[in-house]
Amino acid sequence: MAQVSFTLNGVAKTITVDSIETPLLWVLRDQLGLTGTKYGCGVEICGACTVMVNGEPEKSCDKSIGEVAGKSVMTVEGLKNDPLGARLQKAWVQYQVPQCGFCQSGMLMSAYGRLKAGESVSSTATGIPNLCQCGTFQRVKEAILALPTIA
Repeated sequence: MAQVSFTLNGVAKTITVDSIETPLLWVLRDQLGLTGTKYGCGVEICGACTVMVNGEPEKSCDKSIGEVAGKSVMTVEGLKNDPLGARLQKAWVQYQVPQCGFCQSGMLMSAYGRLKAGESVSSTATGIPNLCQCGTFQRVKEAILALPTIA
């Protein structure tokens, strides 16, 4: 057993885990009940598990809880507390982006990370590396491109 302290969606957390090697994804979903972050491929390819760690998009399926000790983690549930994140979520709804919705939290987090880093809207719209089996890429692109018009 080990204790790990980190900030989660702006709130300080200290949790007890069986092992500091436990993937962050499982701690978020199973221990903390934040099920917006999804398990997809488990090998850092699809991006469904993307979260922000110290302001950078990271795949939580292959990042251990020990690696985030002392760091700040933001999940899709935390986007609503950030003006850009709230606008992204609003654009996703307005442009009816989700089909099955499984990959969408990871896409939101990837877009958020790129935009927060100063990437242009057009570059972000065409550069998200996440995979989507439903093929909602065109709606993702439209929602991101519409951001400047969404309050």
